[in-house]
Amino acid sequence: MGKEYTLEQIASQVRRDIIRMVANASSGHPGGSLSSTDIMTALFFKVMKHDPANWDRSGKGNDMFLLSAGHLSPVFYSVLARSGYFPVEELSTFRVFGSRLQGHPSVEYHLPGVYMASGSLGQGLSVAAGAAAAKRLDGEDNYVYVLMGDGESEEGQIWEAGMFAARHRLNRLIAITDWNGQQIDGTVESVMALGDLEAKWKSFGWNVIVADGHDMKSILAAFDKAHELSSSDTKPVMLLMKTDMGKGVDFMQGTHKWHGKAPSREQEAQALAQLEETMGDF
Repeated sequence: MGKEYTLEQIASQVRRDIIRMVANASSGHPGGSLSSTDIMTALFFKVMKHDPANWDRSGKGNDMFLLSAGHLSPVFYSVLARSGYFPVEELSTFRVFGSRLQGHPSVEYHLPGVYMASGSLGQGLSVAAGAAAAKRLDGEDNYVYVLMGDGESEEGQIWEAGMFAARHRLNRLIAITDWNGQQIDGTVESVMALGDLEAKWKSFGWNVIVADGHDMKSILAAFDKAHELSSSDTKPVMLLMKTDMGKGVDFMQGTHKWHGKAPSREQEAQALAQLEETMGDF
């Protein structure tokens, strides 16, 4: 067996992957990928029941993860590769023409782990609700997880899907909002304020859990609570994970300016100096 790593060590490597992928391509979205790294690491390496070696797009017999905020593909590709869906070395092909690792997840090239093409914001919760409904019809008790952004939550389709999931009592659906307060044009508050997000989701008929999206104990406790609620209630669950855009790199953290901007080679080196290499770079 290989070396065992803590979730924090894996997250550090994933952040290195994100920086290197985006810098190599001179294109991509590091900010939100970095803010959701700890959530995605906990999900893929601890929480979710999945079998990378026997994956297929039907999702039968496995928990499913859907990335609604498709521009967060760097963190998605990193956790997929690091958990065994495809070779880690393939991360070097991010955004290369013809690569399976497109700027936004695509199903055209049949990349293992990708159930849906995403990038047009607001659609993922609808697909996740459909997947959860299908699992129920098939008699499965597996979970469907979906990651969204708080800026993405300005999309009306999110709320239509929210109503659908509550109406159909999709209690095995666990949605996650990367609540970093930033989007491409500025703060979420200044662009299109969401108001009381916790109260909003509760009013739509969801169970809501608020957690620290950078503290592994808080993240894992939130997922544990979500599973507990799913077993005892008929409501879907929303995890509002409070995070910082660009977490882990001091000059990227807390600002929308790194939403979709690639670091220069000098900035890449500065960022990597702040992140421990734990599992070996690609």
